[in-house]
Amino acid sequence: MSDLASKKCVPCEGGVEPFTKSQAEQYLPQVPGWELEDRHQKIERKFKFKNFAEALEFVNKIGVIAESESHHPDIEFGWGYAEVELSTHAIKGLSENDFILAAKINKI
Repeated sequence: MSDLASKKCVPCEGGVEPFTKSQAEQYLPQVPGWELEDRHQKIERKFKFKNFAEALEFVNKIGVIAESESHHPDIEFGWGYAEVELSTHAIKGLSENDFILAAKINKI
């Protein structure tokens, strides 16, 4: 597999199968810190920060990347933390796009 962070997300409007657990597990080592959740239908990572401002700055950086990739995570954040969940909503599971975006987020 090539460097995920250098890839571009491909629009997904459904019609393809989500990753199997085995496929997701093959990609997971390329995105350190991320974990399979919800019966391998999403990946999630929790980030910690010194304060609210740092968490907000991080979330805003994710927003810029997500917009440029046209692939959008679910984010919960507050004072000192951000939790990011990735899945491909159109297929109700994981696709390569989720791992590409996770790799890009890891570079922030």
